[in-house]
Amino acid sequence: MVSKRKHPKFLRPNYGRSKRSRIKPNWRRPRGIDNKKRLKIKYMGASPSIGYGQPKAIKSIHPSGLPEVLVQSPSEVKGLKDVAVRIASGVGRKKREEIERLCQQANLKVLNKKIPSKKSPAGKQEAEEGKQEQKIGA
Repeated sequence: MVSKRKHPKFLRPNYGRSKRSRIKPNWRRPRGIDNKKRLKIKYMGASPSIGYGQPKAIKSIHPSGLPEVLVQSPSEVKGLKDVAVRIASGVGRKKREEIERLCQQANLKVLNKKIPSKKSPAGKQEAEEGKQEQKIGA
């Protein structure tokens, strides 16, 4: 397991100053001329800066200890060894299933494996198998 250095939560300027929930916590760069956060006044909280970065050696490594690789097509899986595969979000069902099958054959870990839904053909098949096992066990 790789443990990366921790850093404080970087909150949007003026987050939490009122009870209004319209100010969301996600980071936005402070740009106002009198903004205390832009002036780096300590009580306003931390702002992102270079010093919070991870060491180069562990920057692209998944917490499992394997380097991450983004895969967009089944042809990119060929030749990969000792890596954790993350399938791109734009990949469709057929190609995703093909990539997952190739990764399973090559003993590669897929980080965002799709769990088959009950509507998909693979999910229906698994649901039927589960029902048959329950009948046999009962």
